[in-house]
Amino acid sequence: MLPPQTPPRFRWVVCGLLFLATTINYMDRQIFGILAPVLEKEIGWSQAQYGLMVSAFQAAYALGMPVFGRLIDTIGTRAGYALAIGWWSLAAMAHGAARSPFGFSAARAALGFGEAGNFPAAVKSVSEWFPQKECALAIGLFNCGSNVGAIITPLVVPWIVLRYGWQWAFYSVGAVGFLWLILWLALNRKPPIAPSASEPPVSWARLLNCRATWAIMAARFLTDPVWWFYLYWTPKFLHEKHGLSIGDLGAPLVVIYLSADAGSVFGGWLSSQLLRRGWSVNAARKTAIFVAACLVAPMTLAPCVESVWGVVAILSLATAGHQAWAANMFSMLADLYPPRATSTITGITGLSASLGGMLAATALGFALQATGSYTPAFLYAGCSYFLILAILHAAIPRFERIEM
Repeated sequence: MLPPQTPPRFRWVVCGLLFLATTINYMDRQIFGILAPVLEKEIGWSQAQYGLMVSAFQAAYALGMPVFGRLIDTIGTRAGYALAIGWWSLAAMAHGAARSPFGFSAARAALGFGEAGNFPAAVKSVSEWFPQKECALAIGLFNCGSNVGAIITPLVVPWIVLRYGWQWAFYSVGAVGFLWLILWLALNRKPPIAPSASEPPVSWARLLNCRATWAIMAARFLTDPVWWFYLYWTPKFLHEKHGLSIGDLGAPLVVIYLSADAGSVFGGWLSSQLLRRGWSVNAARKTAIFVAACLVAPMTLAPCVESVWGVVAILSLATAGHQAWAANMFSMLADLYPPRATSTITGITGLSASLGGMLAATALGFALQATGSYTPAFLYAGCSYFLILAILHAAIPRFERIEM
């Protein structure tokens, strides 16, 4: 039961705060992708250097995941989340002072390390505030912030750039994180399902001794790079292959990321509804991620489509499918692991996801510089989710709480 001083519906206020933090998180990271055509001309960098800058973010994000995951399980979500958003907001603002590929790489690395704290803290917060039947829906809702951030950024950033210069895009959006920090510290209260302070976090060795941990790490290693492809290369693809300028990118990107929002909520809602109808956790989660994989499959056709809006339609289905997939992947962590391990396991699996994204970004940067073809990336994106679902089913035949 909730403590007497906590209103029963306060968990949705917490979900709203998680949504806002995730929105800010993605705005800070998305600015760089939106401004890539402008910065490429002004600063001067090659396709390979751009891939390495993206990889600098991913490498630091990978390192930050287990660090923040463990830290948050140790000091709690209130303090851990505050530290993370303060760090990444300062790093976001530092981009405005960069004047070289090395300077942007350093800023990207600092941003990546701080932003790694978002999902371990958010998933842990959900596991502490929500019952199992609502976890996927709550995660789907707060994860909408990733798409809302990606929607707001292409609408707001060009306006700021055209009036005040690209530096102020980084300064102004970075400063918003400190406003959220005030709300978080003022409104956050003790959750009803928080682990006892006397219970130490579960060790990394114990978590890595579970077959489920390795299966989820493999799943995230192979599918999270697809989301980074959408995030960092969609604007470049539409610019290079379909001739869209920075001013023309707004409407297509809004459609794509609104669809991703719908997919995030749909994925969480679908598995939650199946649970309410008496389905097992195993059947509900796996059915939802199979549906998500089907939505991504048309990505294999994208290179053959000549119409801009035809490509946008395919990308919209794919981003919706990925976010439906993500809502249920994060929910699996709350299903399988106890609350005192939730942040640590989110960090461990996030490390695997980031390593996959880093390697994929570097490889894609060099491949595009050599061939100019996006076709292999689209083919992989459309086919990989079915393979991963098979791996998950083989490694975790049934979703049951792992006793620690």
